[in-house]
Amino acid sequence: MDAGFAVSFFGALFAIMNPVTNLPIFLSVTEGAPAETQRRIALKCAIYSLGLGAGFALAGTQLLNLFGISVDDFRVAGGLVVLLIALNMLSGDESSSHHGTDEEKSAYPDPDTVAFYPLTFPIIVGPGTITTLILFAHKIEGPVQMIAYGAVFAAVVALLALTFWNAPMLARHLSGTARVIMSRLMGMILAAIAVGMIVEGLKALLPGLA
Repeated sequence: MDAGFAVSFFGALFAIMNPVTNLPIFLSVTEGAPAETQRRIALKCAIYSLGLGAGFALAGTQLLNLFGISVDDFRVAGGLVVLLIALNMLSGDESSSHHGTDEEKSAYPDPDTVAFYPLTFPIIVGPGTITTLILFAHKIEGPVQMIAYGAVFAAVVALLALTFWNAPMLARHLSGTARVIMSRLMGMILAAIAVGMIVEGLKALLPGLA
């Protein structure tokens, strides 16, 4: 298995789908629901995330071609979106593009129907996640990297599902300070990855900069 590709993909995907920073959102959206219902929602989130993510990974490039958008165009635009999310994480704010606006949040349905919207989309599989999935899918060279890609995506979703499944217990033991530290750290990693996306795209679009 291509370790470099797998580590890079895992770092980017884990940073943006971060189970720890999404845990408070999961708890707030499912507030008042019994533990059994929360676990059912967690399982649904994992299934929806796998399905939606796999769809974008498989059809993302074809979708871009349909609209006449090159991968490098998308790399720059997507890098800017990911960078915006990273900067919000560093400043302690939520990105409305990734977590929804206040108006959208006020329209959230009852706890048992939130597994797809807003938890899976746009919180877990939002613009940043979609960008990361499509760009790394475009980098796949051969069956080894394809296996690494699938294994990493499945592992991140499994970690997310495990965190949400144990949300009530984790909420009692995970301090606010730990969540802040994790958010800032992941924000830095995500910002660095976003800059790399933008630079790589600009090099291809504007060869004179290379």
